Amino acid sequence: MSRLTRAVALSLLFLALAGANAVASADETELVVSFLPSRIRLNPKETFTSTEAQIYTAIYEGLVTYHPLTVRPVPAVASSWTISDDGTVYTFTLRESARYWNGDRVLAQHFVDTWLALLDQESEAAYSFLFDVIAGAEAFRTGENADPASVGLRAVSPGVLEVRLAQPAPHFLDILAHHSFVPVHPQMLGASRWDRGPEVISNGAYRIAEWSEAEMVLIRNERYWDRRNVRVPQLRFVFREDAEAVARAFNDGEIHWVTGGVPLDKVARPQTIVVNPLFATTYFFFVSGREPWSDPRVRRAMALLLPWQRIRDPEIHFAPTGTLVPVIPGYPEVVGILAQDLDEAFELLEQAGFPEGKGLPPVTIRTPGGVENGRIAGVMRDAWRDYLDLETVIEVVEFPDYFDSLSTDTEFTLATISWIGDFADPLTFLQMWTSTSNLNESGFVNHEYDELVRTGSAQRGAERFQTLSRAERMLLETAVVMPISHSPAVNLIDLSVVGGWYPNPLDIHPFKHLRFIGMTPAPGVVRFPGR
Repeated sequence: MSRLTRAVALSLLFLALAGANAVASADETELVVSFLPSRIRLNPKETFTSTEAQIYTAIYEGLVTYHPLTVRPVPAVASSWTISDDGTVYTFTLRESARYWNGDRVLAQHFVDTWLALLDQESEAAYSFLFDVIAGAEAFRTGENADPASVGLRAVSPGVLEVRLAQPAPHFLDILAHHSFVPVHPQMLGASRWDRGPEVISNGAYRIAEWSEAEMVLIRNERYWDRRNVRVPQLRFVFREDAEAVARAFNDGEIHWVTGGVPLDKVARPQTIVVNPLFATTYFFFVSGREPWSDPRVRRAMALLLPWQRIRDPEIHFAPTGTLVPVIPGYPEVVGILAQDLDEAFELLEQAGFPEGKGLPPVTIRTPGGVENGRIAGVMRDAWRDYLDLETVIEVVEFPDYFDSLSTDTEFTLATISWIGDFADPLTFLQMWTSTSNLNESGFVNHEYDELVRTGSAQRGAERFQTLSRAERMLLETAVVMPISHSPAVNLIDLSVVGGWYPNPLDIHPFKHLRFIGMTPAPGVVRFPGR
């Protein structure tokens, strides 16, 4: 997103110009949200994208959910919980009033059955590795133990769920807010068709009424336990590729919230541009499971040949970086590869048996397209051609097929991705590179790394951060991961019209909290006559 800082400056400069230009009226009953075209999978076993994560906040609800401002876990289907003294047993009390839209109660056994289905080795659920913190989950997921009873899940009663962990995990409640931990109704658990949206039985604040490739319409779930605090009766999600048409619709008040993909210079009211730091990093990664790229000397040499000042151009990137984990108070500074070093690069290639690059196979860089991805891939190609006379192919796979291609068609050398953390902890950027992670598309395997992540996940405070930073350093120094920038969150929304929406580091905004300010005053606020 080039020249983003200029757009931010403009938004601040003109912040006061359009305070009286609110476009939503007091009788609004439908909130319209624009998403980029995306493959929406309603089956929690198949979910992957940040768009799905946002939509799931309307349709499903887990034991806990995100606080709209702090994104820390707050009670949802579970009204309360207790934790054993040793930190390994969590006992959740479920609300008797927690219901699916068809009236059936959400039961403890539904969580057990859903989570075991995600952990099933044949499900290949992208996020099932997040469950590894539960006792027996990793062994069951990887096929080492085929007995589901070995997993630390137990429905004590219809309204009480017990979860036993493999070791203390201070982040456990944080990851429970992730959308892969939601319950699935028993009728849906074995369903082969999830493309009939209105027939999907869900337990969130909304249910699907209509669904097509271009739009999804949701209506309030009248059996939702907290329905009195769900202020907007209907949601409409539109999926449009024409960025200028979306900008016009937003300027005209036909769309209330645009989640991205609009040229900021087309926005009529700059104060509606909301930019905030995001717990996210854009990076390239090597496929490290194949020779010669499995050799850390070769990967590091290839990275040291690159002109990093040009790649991480601060005139283009909002927050260029050489680190994977975004800034967290108290987390040690981890220095990755920041500059070109030709001498070390050629020395490493010599040590690895590829003097001056002789014998290295051609390189394929896969990207999802886009001007900036193409620019960076071109800089990489030119550097490797000039210094090694190495052939490099830039392969473009457009969205929404790009993410699937990283796991189904792995005939590439490098690829790029922007990763948004699932919870505000270094682990969300580090656990995915462990040898048994479903999201380890690089094929990186290092048992010392696995042990650092496992140990750090059970620790607290400064000790935890020190251990996890050592794991990050391994990824960066061996060029498994080559960070480019920390991405900001950019949304278009008029916060004088839509309430309950707060900028936050995960850019996740639970729909149940949204309301039209002109239609429903916030609790404790009196609306004066004529307003």
